[in-house]
Amino acid sequence: MQIEARTQAAIIDGKAIAARVRAQAAAAARELAASGVIPGLAVVLVGEDPASQIYVRNKGRRTIEAGMRSFEHKLPARTSQDELLALVRQLNGDPAVHGILVQMPLPKHIDADRIVAALDPDKDVDGLHPLNAGRIVLGKPGLVPCTPQGCVILARHVLGEDLSGLDVVVIGRSILVGKPVALLFQNANCTVTMAHSRTRNLPALCRRADILVAAAGRREMVRGDWIKPGATVIDVGINRIAGADGRSRLVGDVAFEEARQVARAITPVPGGVGPRTIACLLLNTVQAARTIAGRRA
Repeated sequence: MQIEARTQAAIIDGKAIAARVRAQAAAAARELAASGVIPGLAVVLVGEDPASQIYVRNKGRRTIEAGMRSFEHKLPARTSQDELLALVRQLNGDPAVHGILVQMPLPKHIDADRIVAALDPDKDVDGLHPLNAGRIVLGKPGLVPCTPQGCVILARHVLGEDLSGLDVVVIGRSILVGKPVALLFQNANCTVTMAHSRTRNLPALCRRADILVAAAGRREMVRGDWIKPGATVIDVGINRIAGADGRSRLVGDVAFEEARQVARAITPVPGGVGPRTIACLLLNTVQAARTIAGRRA
């Protein structure tokens, strides 16, 4: 009997897809600029977190490359909650600013929920304001969190625009990724199951998924035998571990090499979901500029 050789899963190139989305955002920004509106993104960083500083710097660079205005506000860690709220109100009223992103995490003495709630929902390009969360639940247009939005775009890159009827399992129920990505796939007419640390027989549940989204924050918890043959695997996890050479490296929530032997397509870590996040942020900024321009017309 001849045994058919199984090919490894295709690697979903998040960097290449992000480049195309950035080009799309830049084209939309040029169109808006021709009508007299230059999209502006304000990013607020409180404190000296090194990873956040790199992320903010990259956001600023990509914003300018896309033909938009970049406004960076770097505040000391001792900044009070009232001072941050005052800055948010100032940016809400600034006609040159169409998108506002307050970089998380914030220092412990600041209530992040209060800061998010103070944002103008139409400028909330992170999609975290309660009103924008409600729009996702209702399936209404609004600003969508960037990482969940990126997950859906990556899935469509592999499977096509129409995801109707596909089984999706999301591992993780955070407000930042798990809950919104589940709702976005539901809005795309998928059948969605949300799983978490207390889900019974999680491996068997995952084996049902045509699309498996791993966003639990546990390194390599999803093993190869959890995955349905031919599934698309979207790994949102970012976990830093020590390598054999003593240097740290990043791994996802999925055991990549095991999963690659079973899946149809899989995102790497790094280079999968991460690059899409900033690209979606630029799309959200353009969308916010259009909405605000229409509101002022």
